[in-house]
Amino acid sequence: MAIKTKRATGERAARGGARENVTRPGPGRPRDPELPARRREEIIEVATRLFARDGFAGTDLQDVADELGVGKGTLYRYFPSKGALFQGAVDHVMITMRRAIDAAIQAVDDPLEKIEVAIRRYLKFFHDHPENVELLIQERSEFRERKKPTYFTHREANVARWHELYRGLIRDGRVREMPVERITDVLGDLIYGTMFTNYIAGRQRSLVNQAEGILDLAFNGLLTDRERKRRASARGENEA
Repeated sequence: MAIKTKRATGERAARGGARENVTRPGPGRPRDPELPARRREEIIEVATRLFARDGFAGTDLQDVADELGVGKGTLYRYFPSKGALFQGAVDHVMITMRRAIDAAIQAVDDPLEKIEVAIRRYLKFFHDHPENVELLIQERSEFRERKKPTYFTHREANVARWHELYRGLIRDGRVREMPVERITDVLGDLIYGTMFTNYIAGRQRSLVNQAEGILDLAFNGLLTDRERKRRASARGENEA
């Protein structure tokens, strides 16, 4: 890694430092207000790819700078350390995932259909971006001192709207009475486990079929009406 860095540094010197000779706004030219956000996004995208490929320990900030074609000091303007950059990348995974789901369900009116679309979009997001799954795994292995992984911090921050959706379905008689926290916990853990299994096992099953299987169990259950009645009757006799 050090040899690679020195070579990259030498190549930049041979180019006469042309990379740093960036045209800056003149006295009368307004600065681009969106540039910092774009640059931060670029840094995170490259860092995500390198962290996923080489691991947290195997990635140096100089590698990220070289990939972007900027000086290492540019990275420090946005992230004070490699750990901060990694955390920014993991946060970005969760923010981007929520945006993708929000965009998918925005035009959907029926609450049950919203759940269907959200689950499908969740699975597709991580299927299309396996590097994001890798970052979630690395966070648990590299930052064990954190009491709660970023994934669950974001999930808890965004679960209230789903609680309200399920309360509405219960009021309307479309979902049976139960704590809404149980619904979101069970469904959330189910798709979370599916996402990791897909990545770790290299599963290539159709995302549509996976989503339909999850929804079939969630909406229809395992038992027939006859078996549910039999079990309810048996519980009643035992309690008596």
